[in-house]
Amino acid sequence: MQSVNTPLSLRHRVQDWRAQGLRIAFVPTMGNLHEGHLTLVRRALQAADRVVVSIFVNPLQFSAGEDLARYPRTEVRDAQLLAEAGAHLLFLPEVIALYPRGIEACTRVEVPGLSDILCGASRPGHFTGVATVVTKLFNLVQPDVAVFGQKDYQQLALIRTLVADLDMPVEIIGVPTQREASGLALSSRNGYLNEAERAQAPGLYAVLTRLRDALQAGEGDIPALEARGRAELEQAGFRPDYLSVRHSADLAPFVPTPGESFVVLGAAWLGTTRLIDNVEGRLAL
Repeated sequence: MQSVNTPLSLRHRVQDWRAQGLRIAFVPTMGNLHEGHLTLVRRALQAADRVVVSIFVNPLQFSAGEDLARYPRTEVRDAQLLAEAGAHLLFLPEVIALYPRGIEACTRVEVPGLSDILCGASRPGHFTGVATVVTKLFNLVQPDVAVFGQKDYQQLALIRTLVADLDMPVEIIGVPTQREASGLALSSRNGYLNEAERAQAPGLYAVLTRLRDALQAGEGDIPALEARGRAELEQAGFRPDYLSVRHSADLAPFVPTPGESFVVLGAAWLGTTRLIDNVEGRLAL
């Protein structure tokens, strides 16, 4: 696996592959890699001849008071894991390389409708940062396919919309959430949990699953189900941010309709750590 840290070096390597007629897949990450990320790389290897992975802790998607400064940087270990997984190129840029005019002056990309709900309501500006950096990275890599995890369900929906709206010729593949045996979704932020919080953390997935099962069993009062789920989270030691049932396709509030697919999304705090998760479902015909 090769490693580059400038946009020009990245472009040159990708152009060489394109000249050979090779299909290129891209996996953007913020590093501190775990099995969930490596699953994305393996999926990318199935979809293309060459796989580019980026590691970039994007300051534009962190709000004031969030954990940018303490976000784990483990580039040496990450590079080893990526090489073992079969990635072909690692793009590891400095902030100045992607934002040469500085964070405040950079052009921003907005995705109306998906940026200010759910996680976007709690983290103003977060999804503008995501949309901006993904657009920049897609412009640099120009991949045939890009692979994202479904754990960040809203982010995946936003990127699908971004690609469609801006006519980007990139196929977006979503990969199911990777979990521990307890049900806890793999996440870099799990490392912030202490031992007691780690034992509590699978409770988020358990609550989301119960709400999904209740819907599929025929309970149709969405506000009552959401309120019950929030109460269960509180009883399990969480501080709920939101818990919401949405249509899978566009994340609009879910209106129960036979045969319709939905997703139950939740975000909640354990101590100083904010966890997110989701489960998908479908109503019977």
